[in-house]
Amino acid sequence: GGMTPWNTWITCEEWTQRSDERCAVDHGWCFEVPADGRGGLVPARPLLGLGRFNHEAVAVAPDGRCIYLTEDRNDGLLYRFIPNRPGHLAEGGRLQALMIRERPSLDLRNWIDPALESPIVSTRERLPVSWIDLDDTGSPEDDLRFRGFEAGAARFARGEGMWTGRDDIKFVCTTGGVGRIGQIWNYVPSPAEGTPDEASQPPILELSIEATEGGIIENADNLTISPLGDLFVCEDGPPGNGLVRISPDGAVARFALNRMSGSELAGACFSPDGRTLFVNIQHQGITLAIEG
Repeated sequence: GGMTPWNTWITCEEWTQRSDERCAVDHGWCFEVPADGRGGLVPARPLLGLGRFNHEAVAVAPDGRCIYLTEDRNDGLLYRFIPNRPGHLAEGGRLQALMIRERPSLDLRNWIDPALESPIVSTRERLPVSWIDLDDTGSPEDDLRFRGFEAGAARFARGEGMWTGRDDIKFVCTTGGVGRIGQIWNYVPSPAEGTPDEASQPPILELSIEATEGGIIENADNLTISPLGDLFVCEDGPPGNGLVRISPDGAVARFALNRMSGSELAGACFSPDGRTLFVNIQHQGITLAIEG
């Protein structure tokens, strides 16, 4: 999921089970819950406009005009939701998929044999972006990603963590890249993001990092941004299962390792005052607080 500027949390279902004799309702939706500390239960009302698919993470633009969503599938898309009224997601809006301009249906996974071909996209290559509207977003056949790709949307490998930065949206693809051990992307919104004027000032997508065998980072998953602009990335897979720190100038360094178990670390985030970094050990169900 992800936080919103209006002090709620959007939580996402990473499961697309249809209702049957054992399951009362369809799954694959996003839901909104308060994040103001008051507690208490809220009705589980799906945000239908955000689509039905294998959701993972959400990032909301600071002005609330656009919401970005990753899809945890090896052939997933990157989505954008433009609400009819910012801050009121249940009132509906438009769901779109990212497309690379003049390169429809581009496979950004980079799953190629490096001995035979050059990568489809190289690091630091700036790709102008368009967004295409999607229909039938309730996707009863769980085929939204297939229809989007056929319509021209770009394809990604297991979109996972996503976070709103100062000037961009950062997200990871856990099995992307030639080595299939992860990519980190920067999406730079248009000054006219979500409006007709963005056609003349297109957003930009840039591959920031593509992991290689024996490198510091492998299988990037959840991520967060520190108050100083450092990117903290959780790994989901051996031999890492740790936390990697990427400075604003692009330097990559090991920050922590899980020495307790073989579980991935997940859900890294900072306290509001920026003094404490929280991170979970997923399988053991433990939350750690790390203070500088």
